[in-house]
Amino acid sequence: SGVSFGVIEQLRQARPDARFLELVHRLDRETSGILLVAKRRSALLRLQDQFRDRETGKTYLALVPGVWPVNRKVIDTPLHKYLQADGERRVRVVARDDPDGMRSVTLVRVAHQGPEFALLEVTIKTGRTHQIRVHLASQGHAIAGDDKYGDFERNRAWAKQGLRRMFLHAWRLQFNHPASEERIELHAPLPPALQEFADHAARPPVRPDCLRLGRHPVRFGRDHRALHPERS
Repeated sequence: SGVSFGVIEQLRQARPDARFLELVHRLDRETSGILLVAKRRSALLRLQDQFRDRETGKTYLALVPGVWPVNRKVIDTPLHKYLQADGERRVRVVARDDPDGMRSVTLVRVAHQGPEFALLEVTIKTGRTHQIRVHLASQGHAIAGDDKYGDFERNRAWAKQGLRRMFLHAWRLQFNHPASEERIELHAPLPPALQEFADHAARPPVRPDCLRLGRHPVRFGRDHRALHPERS
């Protein structure tokens, strides 16, 4: 939103011979990771149906300060979207009986707990605006680098350490192929800047917690420099 020449416009310009290119879903401007593009209208409609009917699996990686309670696995609190006086949209947690609240469910798993940060696998069961950002912030663990719901003083300090964006990454996407119905699972590695900051934040190593990559877990290496498939 607010971008006149975004990802889909760039793709169309780069591939002028493509008859059809359309985004199946969207990511926040500050979020990196997997973005699904349809090359046929029939595929677009079938995939959008899956997103609407919550048949897809969307898992993100988020880095938050502090120690995340391992037993806090589900956040089920309503969210309300509103506009500020300057026209900027924001989202807040509201009471369950709030008529403007929309049920929002987020699943959280600690992928790696360091001395100062926790790397979380976050799966959304509903697709509300800024859902992950607001839900994590409501638990006292705003995403590192979040310039809307985060800790601004900490963000400035982390920027000096190399984190100049929000640490939220669309890591895994699961859906049924629109033609064959085969279950597809896609993964996107962390961008180099986020990986480098995560490596720095993870020191000293606590334990080799893994990111669950289908049947093949992904672990931090011994020196925390990379995420790589575990050898069998």
